[in-house]
Amino acid sequence: MLELKNISYSVEDENGHVDILKDVSVTFEDRFIAITGPNGSGKSTLAKIIAGIIRPTSGTILFDGQDITGLGIDERAKLGISYAFQQPIRFKGITVRDIISLAYGKTLPLATVCEYLSQVGLCARDYVEREINDSLSGGELKRIEIATIMARGTKLSIFDEPEAGIDLWSFQNLIQVFDKLREKTDGMIIIISHQERILNIADKVLLLADGKISDYGSREEILPGVMSGVVDVCGKVTEQEVI
Repeated sequence: MLELKNISYSVEDENGHVDILKDVSVTFEDRFIAITGPNGSGKSTLAKIIAGIIRPTSGTILFDGQDITGLGIDERAKLGISYAFQQPIRFKGITVRDIISLAYGKTLPLATVCEYLSQVGLCARDYVEREINDSLSGGELKRIEIATIMARGTKLSIFDEPEAGIDLWSFQNLIQVFDKLREKTDGMIIIISHQERILNIADKVLLLADGKISDYGSREEILPGVMSGVVDVCGKVTEQEVI
């Protein structure tokens, strides 16, 4: 279980004091949660606060009952929290086999690495010895990143706009990968996304607007209003902004 209590985050810029998140309180208990909302609503900031990349200005984060507010990203990783960036990091000199073994925690047999790659729709023999470098496309990198998260078997996996920067074909296949991940994982998945097809496979949808929670519930409860553009939120969510 993940509990956020009165989470706020503010920064100072050339215009002065800016409140990005404003007293966000929510409890996540379901397997697959999607966070959506207009650009600038605080979605990615909230994801990074959960992962420990940035710390909230105020508020408390509880993970399985433990207060992790003051813990850094490495300490949270040890507790079983993983974070996938919008643009996966490339590592020259490290092969796909290496990074999946590193994620698992020990050197894996070739057959096991191939199994993880197969689960994300990659032909293992074409990828297992390739380097994580510029020869891989954005869609390939994101699938490999998902394979590493599956190998880690984390309690909480956070994906920040996984559809960003990939082509339509890769995105269609990515939806299938997330659907399989939802079935196979024993942990919780949180995805930040604007895409209706990702929101449609979530158990719960959290709608953020202007740094505050506008709505939270099952996809059946939340999506009709969001997709029709009739939800009245501070950020004036429209269908074009959300999807």
